[in-house]
Amino acid sequence: MKKTTVLQVCVAFVLCSRQAVIGSPVDCPDQDTAGTSCTISLEKLLERAVQHAELIHRISEESKLMFDEMLISFGIVNLHISEGTMCSPKSVPVPMSKTEIQQISDKWLLHSVLILVQFWINPLVDVQASLMNYENVPSALLNRSKWMSTKIISLEQGILVLIRQTLGEGGLVLEGPEDTSDHFVSSDMLETVRRDYSVIYCFRKDAHKIQTFLKLLKCRQIDKENCSFF
Repeated sequence: MKKTTVLQVCVAFVLCSRQAVIGSPVDCPDQDTAGTSCTISLEKLLERAVQHAELIHRISEESKLMFDEMLISFGIVNLHISEGTMCSPKSVPVPMSKTEIQQISDKWLLHSVLILVQFWINPLVDVQASLMNYENVPSALLNRSKWMSTKIISLEQGILVLIRQTLGEGGLVLEGPEDTSDHFVSSDMLETVRRDYSVIYCFRKDAHKIQTFLKLLKCRQIDKENCSFF
């Protein structure tokens, strides 16, 4: 019991500390409170976006591991998730070679990141609400699910500002995010668990993709001579 309590306190401290350090990608601490615009350099905006993406990916990995442990405590072993379930939108393929990576444009990177971020906003909110109905769900997992659903929205705001700065107003016209409502209809608890796990399982993969795309974009924009590792 004491071990669990200490762990929960540490988790809360870490999550709050992360939030305090990076804030939002579009925070402007030096802005006049009466101002109506936010001025931030492209370099700083890219750095913050990458930081957000890295932390979101890290928390998504931790959430997946915690969900695995929770399933074991529930007596559920080897929960099968169909390949491709609730994973990336079909419109965001993964470059498979260095040649393909070199051929993709900055506009494509921004387009893909925004699609991925917007695709996961509603599923993460739904998972956060669903976990509240579980019995004996670890508070650390609840904290992480809440953190991810909040930070993915902050990242979306940062990406929209980034798009305006790099492509200009109207530089990227997107259709609305894909409808994911059909993935959240369940008739029993096992199906609910399977649905929630599939979201966390697949979001972890897409969070890594978002992080990679943003790092590549930052490298191209800021460190153009040192992008050979991509």
